[in-house]
Amino acid sequence: MDKNTFDILVLTGRPASGKSEIIHFLAHLAPGERSRFHVGQLDVLDDFPMLWTWFEEDDLLSKKFHRPRLHSDEKGYFIHEDMWHLLVERLSLDYARLLRNNPDYHASHTALIEFSRGSEHGGYAGAFPHLSEQVLRRAAILYVNVSFEESLRKNRRRFNPDRPDSILEHGLPDEKMKRLYGEDDFARIAPGPDGVTTINGVRVPYAVFENEDDVTTNKPGQLSARLEETLGRLFRLYR
Repeated sequence: MDKNTFDILVLTGRPASGKSEIIHFLAHLAPGERSRFHVGQLDVLDDFPMLWTWFEEDDLLSKKFHRPRLHSDEKGYFIHEDMWHLLVERLSLDYARLLRNNPDYHASHTALIEFSRGSEHGGYAGAFPHLSEQVLRRAAILYVNVSFEESLRKNRRRFNPDRPDSILEHGLPDEKMKRLYGEDDFARIAPGPDGVTTINGVRVPYAVFENEDDVTTNKPGQLSARLEETLGRLFRLYR
């Protein structure tokens, strides 16, 4: 591989772990800076806007049309657990459209696929197999590691009730956070700070970005240095 950039970066970790801040940092790099982090021009494929649209549709169906909710119950939990997997399948479809529309897409672009999964709804062991082979064969995984307590703290801090649909300002009630994300299985399927995990017969490299000390909040120098080091480790496995 002569290229110096990832084709696909799958960014995972608990809610409020720092993923959105990492995306914001990478997306606003000057073109000359991107090579330090092994990314091209970014397209971000995130399942949260899809999930939020489903909740809005359910509320409209229930309150305006007096019809049954399609996706979630009145408390905002999915009616069927495999709805979580459907979101991952849809992310793969979005990626396929990028390649369909531009066969030379990866000459200049990196696709960044972002989602969180807790063990309560299948975890990463359940989610990753729903990424398409087209995605898996070009992907590397960056996992942002924080404890549940740190995820909960930052989730509380970032929540803006006036912008619940915002990527950077959405949040969950404590009870829902504990149920959905209290347990996380990433270390069971990808042990160690970096390595290779096998998904649907495809070997996919991964690296862990440690963020318990929250370098993603108002610490641009520390974020830059740690991200460069972690993505450097990941790219050596990827290449």
